[in-house]
Amino acid sequence: ASVCTRLGATFAFVALSSAVVRVVCVCASRMSIGVISRPLLTTYVLASSGRLLVRNLRLCSSSMSAADAFKKHGVVPDVVPNGPSKLVKAVFDSGVEVDCGNVLTPTQVKNPPKVSWDAEPGVLYTLIMTDPDAPSRKTPTFREWHHWLITNIPGNDISKGEVLSEYISSAPPPNTGLHRYVYLVYKQSGKISDPEHGHLPGNSGEKRGGFKAAAFAKKHNLGDPVAGNFYQAEYDDYVPEVYKKLG
Repeated sequence: ASVCTRLGATFAFVALSSAVVRVVCVCASRMSIGVISRPLLTTYVLASSGRLLVRNLRLCSSSMSAADAFKKHGVVPDVVPNGPSKLVKAVFDSGVEVDCGNVLTPTQVKNPPKVSWDAEPGVLYTLIMTDPDAPSRKTPTFREWHHWLITNIPGNDISKGEVLSEYISSAPPPNTGLHRYVYLVYKQSGKISDPEHGHLPGNSGEKRGGFKAAAFAKKHNLGDPVAGNFYQAEYDDYVPEVYKKLG
């Protein structure tokens, strides 16, 4: 119950098995007598290591904007000086969705997600996915290590954009804790070109580290991000597969 209280939720149910302890909390702000409208559920899994992991927590709501979540988790100022007012929607083929700092696994996010946002007709956008916590949040020597970069996206159809950096899935090193994986969308005033950056393939980690989303935005006069989102992930058994792919 104390865990729920810290997250502003009320204790609702406990189920115990031989492997895990599950605690389900319901946010009080979304609960009415006898009826829960669009249940806002959190499952806590007590791993064998004794660490409490948060799964499937709906964090973005009317009471927690994207900008608020960016500040709460330090994405502002670690990545951008100002948070976005709108959300990027990113859904993976594993069925999970990015949601303002929820915890996902590298296994769940191994393939590129379907990404969308509220786009204006006839406008071009830039999409960035970046990790400010490489190799760890305590010692972010490579801040940022960017995973995806697409420019000149018409509306929110990323398939028609110019891919500067192909998608590389989350692959945090072992024993480095949770990394933040941040999605940012910038509105362009016109078509942009960046031959200096060039095209980075998805099977190499070269030129990925030391990237700065804010610096890229400044270079191309993109202003602040108009939409964003992020999740957190730490090492799991899929990460070595990513390292093999990167050589």
